[in-house]
Amino acid sequence: MSSRGRRHSFSASSSLAKRPAENGAGKLIPIPPHQAKKRVALGNITNHTANPSHRNPLRTTATSGNQAAGISIVKTKKTSSSSILNTDWPRNYVVASSATKSTTLTSSRDALLPRSDRPAPCITPILAPCSMDISSSLSDDGSVSMDESMSTCDSLKSPDIEYLDTIDASELASIERKATNVLHISDQPDMISGDICKRGTFMKMEENDAIINVDNNLLDPQLCAAIACDIYKHLRASENKKRPSTDFMEGVQKDINASMRAILIDWLVEVAEEYRLVPDTLFLTVNYIDRYLSGNVMNRQRLQLLGVACMMIASKYEEICAPQVEEFCYITDNTYFKEEVLQMESNVLNYLKFEMTAPTAKCFLRRFIHAAQGSSEVPALQLECLANYVAELSLLEYGMLCYSPSLIAASSIFVAKFILQPGKSPWNATLVHYTVYKPSELCACVKVLHQLFCNSYSTSLPAIREKYSQHKYKFVAKKYCPPSIPSEFFQDHNK
Repeated sequence: MSSRGRRHSFSASSSLAKRPAENGAGKLIPIPPHQAKKRVALGNITNHTANPSHRNPLRTTATSGNQAAGISIVKTKKTSSSSILNTDWPRNYVVASSATKSTTLTSSRDALLPRSDRPAPCITPILAPCSMDISSSLSDDGSVSMDESMSTCDSLKSPDIEYLDTIDASELASIERKATNVLHISDQPDMISGDICKRGTFMKMEENDAIINVDNNLLDPQLCAAIACDIYKHLRASENKKRPSTDFMEGVQKDINASMRAILIDWLVEVAEEYRLVPDTLFLTVNYIDRYLSGNVMNRQRLQLLGVACMMIASKYEEICAPQVEEFCYITDNTYFKEEVLQMESNVLNYLKFEMTAPTAKCFLRRFIHAAQGSSEVPALQLECLANYVAELSLLEYGMLCYSPSLIAASSIFVAKFILQPGKSPWNATLVHYTVYKPSELCACVKVLHQLFCNSYSTSLPAIREKYSQHKYKFVAKKYCPPSIPSEFFQDHNK
């Protein structure tokens, strides 16, 4: 029995006013119409219509490039993006506003401490939202890094926190001294500014060396400065073990192609933006999709099912407040049952052997952006947003699978710096040191990313461009990009 015969799609009036949400024992309650947000689900990739007489009035004429691929575009009214490609999959889904899915965690001091041990003074601070990805640099105007503004919970608050009494101040000072000695934290960071970690060892900088030490802040535990080199050395060694095949479309898949994959990822970008998922979730989702498609033949009618299942797995891995399986069913307009999504999730996990930790371009971007910001004169936040935009553009391109995640991340920094400062060479000794890539090694990947950026103005898959055309991303998608990169920028400068 086909899936189309056993399901009914929501009408425009009913689907836009409701959204499932868990309440009590698995009950689904509707959302008030004023809180609902109109959104379109992914349609049929093949652009075949079962009944030509019942055409969607929102369907528009496809561009010349899409006509060749048999793709049409659906125009809708929405806040963050205005078009999505149409396919046989359902056309409407609703994602509630972030206010409807915010949760507040509370706890009682009475449950934490016995009545006799309760200290008198108590302070209850309001902590930052959960699931933050902290970047080490601030913009020139004092604004917070882009990843700091992303959170999957809008109003998650900390429980009451009990602080030590003044009587225990000596004990607290003793603990701090012990931790400082064990972690080798120095009160004089200037004394270690001349040491730079390189591939797990420390090398002494010459006085005239142009390399800037970006790991000299040992007081911030979030920077992991003491072990940062070891972390990224491990990521570089393991990135090739979790990469998908570079030719699975030609050698494995018979019913889908690269254009269908791009349509799916473009739709998943919008889903991730609506649910305010962290960027790592999107990159991991694409990694899981490509790795699964590298060894499993997929029917085009189930490609969207694979997409939502992989995003659900990635959300469980990265997010603190991951969307529920019912929400992933709902964004497909209930095209798939809950049991089907869970079964696909099981298939993906078993095929990947539960090896869900995979280095992506986003993992390396954090390190490379930190290195670029330490040696760059361009605004830090603009550089971060622009590099992330270029890296996300690579997700749509099937041909980018031949480049390693670290190479894509380094090339994204190269392109971003070139766009911000076209007259200055984007690469320097500091970036060579921390990325371990010379300009000549980046040439091929940089040219592909540069072309993707130039073509993004007229692309038929606008989700990423519209995402980075917003104020919170500094409108980097609207930046002017020179049509060509000077060849001398790719020349290696040996000392």
